[in-house]
Amino acid sequence: MESHFWEEKWHKQELGFHLPFVNPVLKRNLPAFDLPAGSRVFLPLCGKTLDMGWLLEQGHRVVGVELSELAVRQLFEEREVEPLVDDWAGGRRWHHGDLTVFQGDLFELTAEQLGPVDLVYDRAALVALPEAMRARYAPHVCELSGDAPQLLISFEYDPAEMAGPPFPVFAGEVRRLYQDQARYALCELSRQDVIEKQDHFKAAGVTAFVLVAWKLIPLSV
Repeated sequence: MESHFWEEKWHKQELGFHLPFVNPVLKRNLPAFDLPAGSRVFLPLCGKTLDMGWLLEQGHRVVGVELSELAVRQLFEEREVEPLVDDWAGGRRWHHGDLTVFQGDLFELTAEQLGPVDLVYDRAALVALPEAMRARYAPHVCELSGDAPQLLISFEYDPAEMAGPPFPVFAGEVRRLYQDQARYALCELSRQDVIEKQDHFKAAGVTAFVLVAWKLIPLSV
């Protein structure tokens, strides 16, 4: 999947993946990580999610990476703040208060540039990528974050009923990407069929759309 695919989505404002509210999965499951105030939470492929503002309100520092400059610009505009903008090797870095977003290619970002991470919140990144890119993405995010704990949201549905993105990522693949690499122990926090709330998928003929929240616990701790 090429970068222009997502750039085009933002320019056409085809933002079915953007929730107009804070993700209840985050609100419900963040306490399971027992983060102290001031923890640094990393959101790969963050878009302009309202989850970042909510995390800031909880007293955390937030850092994201997002390909689309339009998405990042809208994020700060909607927060009604004027960010400081400078360059990094893969694009531009936007910063205001406890919020930093690296605009550019996630795969060009290094752990040194990103800085320390206390939690990875993968709300819509893994599921946005086709299988071959997921195999590259997962270890890269682990390296970036120093194998920090992760709150991962995955979707399960019959790919014969609809083509992604978002793509279905079943439990076996989550185990292969994270547990079988001897990086994490996995804990399934919740599993719920939310097809009745997914108009787009329901209209396409998807009969079940299961949202799964995972807690990835580093084995190195």
